[in-house]
Amino acid sequence: MKSWRDKDEFKHHVLAWADKLGVRVRSLAVRPMRNKWASCSTAGRLNFNSELLSLQRDLADYVIVHELLHFSVPNHGKLWKSLMRAHLGNYEHLEIRLQKAAVRPSIAA
Repeated sequence: MKSWRDKDEFKHHVLAWADKLGVRVRSLAVRPMRNKWASCSTAGRLNFNSELLSLQRDLADYVIVHELLHFSVPNHGKLWKSLMRAHLGNYEHLEIRLQKAAVRPSIAA
């Protein structure tokens, strides 16, 4: 799978996922982040690490869905895992690939 053309294409994809998951995004930013792939707030703010733009799309989808699900499920419990699996299938495989892709960032809870 190819990587992203630019920030706008990535943001459009995030908003498409948000629509699919019924999440209202109030602000969306793609910027350098030192220690995380992404973060979200209860106020509807999403921040994504600009390094995601160079990764394969399925890995970015993992991060996107991971964060968007936190708007309705704030933890990584059974419900969150079930929703991840429903939307991405074997998401654990994507998580492992993401960890191998770059060691620095981690997923924000």
